[in-house]
Amino acid sequence: MTTESTLVRVLIADDEPLARAGLRHLLQGIDWLECVGEADDGPAVVAAVQRLQPEVVLLDIEMPGYSGIDVLRQLSSPVPRIVFTTAHAEHAVAAFELGALDYLLKPFGAARLTAALSRVRASLGEPLPPALDRYGEMLSNGPMQRLFVRSGRNIQPISVADVHRFEAVGDYVTAHTSRGEHLLHLALSRLEARLDSQLFAQIHRAHIVNLDQVARFRRELDGRLTAVLRSGAELPVSKSKAQVFRKLAR
Repeated sequence: MTTESTLVRVLIADDEPLARAGLRHLLQGIDWLECVGEADDGPAVVAAVQRLQPEVVLLDIEMPGYSGIDVLRQLSSPVPRIVFTTAHAEHAVAAFELGALDYLLKPFGAARLTAALSRVRASLGEPLPPALDRYGEMLSNGPMQRLFVRSGRNIQPISVADVHRFEAVGDYVTAHTSRGEHLLHLALSRLEARLDSQLFAQIHRAHIVNLDQVARFRRELDGRLTAVLRSGAELPVSKSKAQVFRKLAR
């Protein structure tokens, strides 16, 4: 049994009273945690962190006053571990994994919460990942230079220029590199908006290619185009995109 002196201090930050009550209930089943307070808007989160010094914050990404991102910007050292929560599937994307230790997509149960908090517990005492720096990569207006993907308990940086192609797989995206494949929890359309249009092109609703990795656009007998990558992958070019690339086919 964890003693009181070793309890990990947790702050609940959510603007919905029912969500806060649900988290309080779930946290009662974790004997190594102590819920030290709650906050229902962004400024209140910042004030509570400064006053209560929690080691972990369960932070709703969309709150009045400050968003979860804005809260991170406002926090001064020492910054607690952040586990984001959200009710919106489109927000449970790579950005969460990039900037936070974990994320929880509502509704979640005790098992999912316990798994996320266990990762937090294992990370305590280790250097805090530069969360805001990684978020800056996602929030800046310019093209992304790096992606950060989860590899076990670690966060692995990948240069976007090293990605040969991105492929939509259901609600996710697979980034293909020479060293392997990495699953990203975001929609292809969201990713496309943050890529350098001089280097990457969406050739199909399911495919974005690195133009430096395209060996040629091959014209098929039926008039369609196929993008042939240096890796040997062959990808279809949609009719709506074919006009753009037709002059490159040979």
